[in-house]
Amino acid sequence: MSTEDVASATSPPGESAGADESARSVFDSRYRALSVGVITTVSVVAFESLGVATVLPVVARDLDGLGSFGWGLSALMLANIVGAVVAGRVADRGGPWVPFAASIAVFVAGCLLAAASPSWLVFLAGRAVQGFGVGGVMAIAFMSIGATYPDHLQPRMYALLSSAWSIPALAGPPIGGLVAETIGWPWVFVIIVPIAVVAALLATPAMRRLVESGAPSEAPRGWRDNVVLNSVLLTAGTAVLLLALEAGSALVVVVGVVVGLLIAGVGLRHVTPPGTLVARRGVASGIVVRAGLCGAYFGTEAFLPLGMAELRGVGTTLSGIGLAVGALTWVGGSFWQAKVDGGTTRDRSRATALGSLILAVGAVVVAVAILVPAVPAVLAVVGWGIGGLGMGVAVNASTSETMRLSPPESLGLTSSSLQLAQTLATALIAGLGGGLISLVTAGGGTVATALLITFAVTVVIALGSVVAAGRFRTGSEEAAPASANAVA
Repeated sequence: MSTEDVASATSPPGESAGADESARSVFDSRYRALSVGVITTVSVVAFESLGVATVLPVVARDLDGLGSFGWGLSALMLANIVGAVVAGRVADRGGPWVPFAASIAVFVAGCLLAAASPSWLVFLAGRAVQGFGVGGVMAIAFMSIGATYPDHLQPRMYALLSSAWSIPALAGPPIGGLVAETIGWPWVFVIIVPIAVVAALLATPAMRRLVESGAPSEAPRGWRDNVVLNSVLLTAGTAVLLLALEAGSALVVVVGVVVGLLIAGVGLRHVTPPGTLVARRGVASGIVVRAGLCGAYFGTEAFLPLGMAELRGVGTTLSGIGLAVGALTWVGGSFWQAKVDGGTTRDRSRATALGSLILAVGAVVVAVAILVPAVPAVLAVVGWGIGGLGMGVAVNASTSETMRLSPPESLGLTSSSLQLAQTLATALIAGLGGGLISLVTAGGGTVATALLITFAVTVVIALGSVVAAGRFRTGSEEAAPASANAVA
């Protein structure tokens, strides 16, 4: 392929507006391989994550790991943080294809290690290796969209990525359970490997045509610039915090949370865009919005089945329907936002705020349906349908705007920050809810009281995203387009 052909295939809107504006679909010839590869790869990652969640109790029982069952999920989530940060930073220095290919290879290695695990400890190591790969894959997926597609196609790709997660949310658990019951749980990991390899073969060649847009980043000059060290600090601090939340003693919880926040805060400050901790206008506020949305959505979702079972005496079927409805309306909201977006940016902050508000309303409806006996329990399904719709609108709009605001040379940093914000918020809110249940019940309180506090927190966080969405605008509106990329 000639240089001109490559430039035509990957040129940014600003340099080849006519060619890019003529592209009406993410599956046009110039984007098809990358679109199919990225969507397939993310679908594989999603299926593995959701399918494994179904069979994890079986694995823990077989490998004598029930005593530390929670770490079957935590190991993946914590390693996800390191993988996202490292892959994003490497991509900013030399383009996305090397960290993408490496992340797929690491993910596959983790799947094989988990499948062949002779003990729970080895299995947890496999989960950590998978998590490292998952973090890298997701960070590079967002970066490649921002670096490749014209602005009017980016919301459509983000909508497709939402469906790449939500559809496996419906198919992953039953398929994983069927595989585990028929040929054994190791095959849940094995069958993923060839699909991941095919997806990588589709996406990697297109990513190889992308190189960094700005000047090469300088090598780390001290611990503050060492991305690996700071991502490990962030992960270690988060682990300490999560362990503290599981403790039964209020004193241990307080001390552990403070220590964990201090350690994690040091790492977080140096692996996210400047101003993230104070929600500075522009990209930093977009990272905060993602954290708020994911904390509110996944925090509410995590305790919906528990509340339905413990407080309303409802079986798992209705809870499962509620979660499925939320996943489907998320996809619907994301595609609706992509349709009305049309590549314009003037309404994305408003759409983000509107979606966040709808999410808050959905969380309130869920809380009322669970905590108020006089209200029909089925209203929780309706509420979570509302919440999923708001989440789809807000995530699509906020992601598109955050990547647009990102300087071209920092796309990897921005995309990895979005991924780690999602992972951190999900882990922390879930840990907080579990810790509240433990503390409240140990002190003579009820599960209802703990869930009331948890749902109140998720609603407040969603409303916080409404406020943070208004900080997208920098005042001067001088945002560098995120879709600028260069070719070799």
